[in-house]
Amino acid sequence: MTATPLSSTSKARPALRLISTKELPREDWLAVRKQGIGSSDAGAAVGLNPYKSQLELWMEKTGRDTTLPKADPHDEESPMYWGNVLEPVVAWHYSKRTKNKVRRINAVLQHPGPELPWMLANIDREVIGADDVQILECKTAGINGARLWREGVPEYVQLQVMHQLAVTGKQAADVAVLLGGQTLEIHRIERDEQMIARLIELERKFWHYVETDTPPPADGSASAEMALRALYPEDNGQTVDFSGRAGLAAAYLELKAVRQSISEKETREAQLKQMLQQAMGEATRAEFSNGYISWRKAKDSVGLDVTQLLKDKPYLQAKYPLPKPGARRFLVS
Repeated sequence: MTATPLSSTSKARPALRLISTKELPREDWLAVRKQGIGSSDAGAAVGLNPYKSQLELWMEKTGRDTTLPKADPHDEESPMYWGNVLEPVVAWHYSKRTKNKVRRINAVLQHPGPELPWMLANIDREVIGADDVQILECKTAGINGARLWREGVPEYVQLQVMHQLAVTGKQAADVAVLLGGQTLEIHRIERDEQMIARLIELERKFWHYVETDTPPPADGSASAEMALRALYPEDNGQTVDFSGRAGLAAAYLELKAVRQSISEKETREAQLKQMLQQAMGEATRAEFSNGYISWRKAKDSVGLDVTQLLKDKPYLQAKYPLPKPGARRFLVS
């Protein structure tokens, strides 16, 4: 696949068009993305994406992601679906508010440096004719996601945009985010050469994991937990001896100590909670000088007594079976 130069205000380092995405099927687009680190991968590649770990991203880039859960682009309850639907709306309102004209690029872009062919980028919109900004990144955040924007652009989005500026050689980008479906905020991100240098350094380390087919270390996140379960779904019945490996032995001892500490704190939490509940009695709320607690009865509800149902009609279990694949259990003794 041959990349062609993309026109740029910086003639010294024009971005490259790796492939046109105008009529590219989604499956082919995803395959192209596996050839490098895209801008939306940047946060995960350096371990700063709250939703995706390095390990999960590594599985995607090495083709081991077939058993990982995939977001359905047509699922109307998915944030990704509404992000795609609302992107043109966000771009239109950005132009309305700023008077800046924007247009689609419809291409996967590639860093022009011969030593950085793995740096790729997809850009939502190019800003036309403005001296102070050249890229528009469109975002949407629901009620839960909006909390990440309380102090400005989240770090993983900043890294995404800085990656775009690194690939394209542009000087600034605007991030337009629609919060809760009704509040549009616009944030400016200026090119930062020191941040770009550090980002490239960390991304290069991640890409080395991909090139050498070496899994990066798990980071304790839910994403890494899911990736490990997908990567090693079965056990082989064998026993490995880690007694001579000081690092793993230390991790084992620390894990036992942490679990003991958690158990002790959970016991103390229960004691304190019950002390306050006993003191409240039938009261709904108790106030203190620096806060309050409440102990309120929820509304009654009606559920389905599955156990009794199967006793009365046992044939239903055979008629409507629900297979549940077994999962590996991690025990410490």
